[in-house]
Amino acid sequence: MGIIYRRYIDPKDASPSSRIFGCLCCKTHLSSTDEIYSRAFHGQHGKAYLFNKVINVTEGEPQDRSMTTGLHNVTDIMCATCQTVVGWKYIKAYEETQKYKEGKFILVPGP
Repeated sequence: MGIIYRRYIDPKDASPSSRIFGCLCCKTHLSSTDEIYSRAFHGQHGKAYLFNKVINVTEGEPQDRSMTTGLHNVTDIMCATCQTVVGWKYIKAYEETQKYKEGKFILVPGP
């Protein structure tokens, strides 16, 4: 294992109204509002957002999960600094209408 290299989102590179999303445990930057694809998602504990891109995360093992919108192959994503699960990544959507989620990330607030 190498050195953990954290990236930071520079507010100067974001739109003026952009906000930064960080890990609830250690405040490591994860994404910004500029990367939100959709706000119409729900996680286990309520509201969640679908993001095009996240940073400072590691991925767990892929697994099939039955979700509200059907069966998906997903992997949990953890904060690269403190290893708290912060959401999941869609690897594969089995339903044709859900293919737009592939390669995108869900970030959820903590319990």
